[in-house]
Amino acid sequence: MVDAIATLARWVQLVSNLILLGSCLFLIITSTVKRTHSEAWIGRLERLFPWLAVSIPIGLLVILATTIVQITGSANSLGEYEVWLGLLTDTRVGQIWILRFSAAILLLLAILYLCKVSRARWWYACCAVIAALPLVASSLASHAAAEELSVTAIMPYVLHLILAGVWFGALPAFILLIFDKRNKTNKFEVLKRFSSIAFPVMLLIIFTGLVVADQIFDGYYAALVATPYGWFLSAKIFLLVIILLIAMGVRSYWLPLLDCKQDSDVSNGNRGIKRWVPIEFILALLLLLLATIITNTTPAKHALIENWPFSFRFSVIATWNQPNVAIQVWSGLGVLVFAAVILQLGWLRNWGIKRLIFIPTILFISGGAIALQALTIQAYPETYRRPPVLFDVISVAHGSTLFAKHCVECHGLQGMGNGIKSRTLSTKLPDLLIEPHTVEHTPGDFYNWITNGMVNTDMPGYIDKLSDEDRWDLVNYIHALSRGYQARILTPEIIPNKAYVKPPVFSYQGHDGSSGALQEFRENKVVLMVVFSWPQSMSRLEQLKQAYGRLKEQNVMLLAVPNKDLAVEDMKQLVAKELPFPIVTQGAAEIATSFALSRRTLSHPDIIGQGTTPDHMEFLIDRKGYLRARWIPSVDHWGWSDIDQLNLQISALNREKMNISFPEDFVR
Repeated sequence: MVDAIATLARWVQLVSNLILLGSCLFLIITSTVKRTHSEAWIGRLERLFPWLAVSIPIGLLVILATTIVQITGSANSLGEYEVWLGLLTDTRVGQIWILRFSAAILLLLAILYLCKVSRARWWYACCAVIAALPLVASSLASHAAAEELSVTAIMPYVLHLILAGVWFGALPAFILLIFDKRNKTNKFEVLKRFSSIAFPVMLLIIFTGLVVADQIFDGYYAALVATPYGWFLSAKIFLLVIILLIAMGVRSYWLPLLDCKQDSDVSNGNRGIKRWVPIEFILALLLLLLATIITNTTPAKHALIENWPFSFRFSVIATWNQPNVAIQVWSGLGVLVFAAVILQLGWLRNWGIKRLIFIPTILFISGGAIALQALTIQAYPETYRRPPVLFDVISVAHGSTLFAKHCVECHGLQGMGNGIKSRTLSTKLPDLLIEPHTVEHTPGDFYNWITNGMVNTDMPGYIDKLSDEDRWDLVNYIHALSRGYQARILTPEIIPNKAYVKPPVFSYQGHDGSSGALQEFRENKVVLMVVFSWPQSMSRLEQLKQAYGRLKEQNVMLLAVPNKDLAVEDMKQLVAKELPFPIVTQGAAEIATSFALSRRTLSHPDIIGQGTTPDHMEFLIDRKGYLRARWIPSVDHWGWSDIDQLNLQISALNREKMNISFPEDFVR
């Protein structure tokens, strides 16, 4: 019940806000046509303004009250002053609400003043600008702002709302004008001007909507058909298509009749507009209700798809290199373009409505079927299931142990499909190291294969041998194996503003009592991780000790990770060196095992047998959490042995201002 009240309040204040914005803009358009301000439809419209303006702060108060009930779980808390004050002052939600409420009050005052002064075009313009302020403030509470509070993240949503106000908000004024029999305005000129603005506005609404949707889905487009967010959005798109068809009909057929010389044509035009524009307005109200519901629904990229409902999915990456796929896809797209041309041609030549709909529809369906069929691959109930196990070094190291125990006989020591049993199998095994299987298939696909085996192959299922967490650890290890091979592009020099390799996260505890996690350094520090052996790395650790002051000045977190467990005497020797940076004691083995997968270079791919782990490796992880550079003395020779070269790379990382998201903590 509380959710329903909150949704209704959001819908009412949004509708009121958009109508005030759009109506003021419509009146600006009307004022450019010769008329008197005393026309009845304008009076009726302006009498609505105070009620609409009042409903916005009232709606916001209801939203705040329902938020308190949802947070505290009790309606009794509404009577506690401290709860209201705490929410408003101590939370981001409350602070954004204050901003929205202030903008709503300012709009109310402007509307009340407008009702008392003589009408002027510039006053309508001022009210339109002020009416946009609550919409701008509301964008701070959107899904886009929740992900990243920045201008680039919020601006598409702001534009989407304002453009919606320009179109939808003007519809009530549009309706009042066409139903006013006594108006002295040149109705056709006003509606024509509005229509010429509304068409590009609708295109921009669609464009900004696509941008916002792309931010929310973040590549997780399967959610469109398998989550509540996707279902509501699909319904919203369906309504929008109907609205667009109605708007196109009004603009291209009914509106031009108003400019005809014959009274019968003008009468038909009036009847058509009076019939279809109110329907467009009602559908738009429903569309805004869906949009309001969507704002309270878990965003697509955070929604869980426990069971994918289809036995197939579409994937460009997994199919594009297969024979004839590109030809088939381009052919399908060509049919779609041809369908659009036919639709436009039929519209211009005034085809009958049945012919105009039937022929392009058949072509659209055919083109889509041709293109999508080529991109179809098999899917499973678990295909889009989110991994419940963190992509961290503990999971990767455990997955490595499981892989060695259960998988190497067939898949080989490095997952290249060349195990001792591989030649006896009926099917060729995939190369999990070099080939891009982790890119082409989802983690859920791998989980399904490990759990249930693969049909028509020798791959058995391990549902009875491995726990659920073990199977996800294997998935994480396979991804770490593939990412480690991708890391062969790394060198001692960073590639400016290019972040590719996502390392597994980790927690650590140092010999000096310090502790932390890799995620804690994001946006704060560059991490220099030194995976060393003792005593082979003694001189390098001494060199880093001498250079530590300069590294610290550059806001570097240096972690020394032994590549194998240190004996008690070895640790005593290290402690005696009085190193100013932590030597990782707890978590070291898992970190060393996981990052050893990133040992390969372009000149030394290390794909023979079990591979060789270097005695010493150093990695630079940038402030976003990406692996950006690597130095292996036995391969790269001089490299960072010159501390100045290391400092140059760190300085370059510190100067970067990449607007990218952090690496996901779970594989996807």
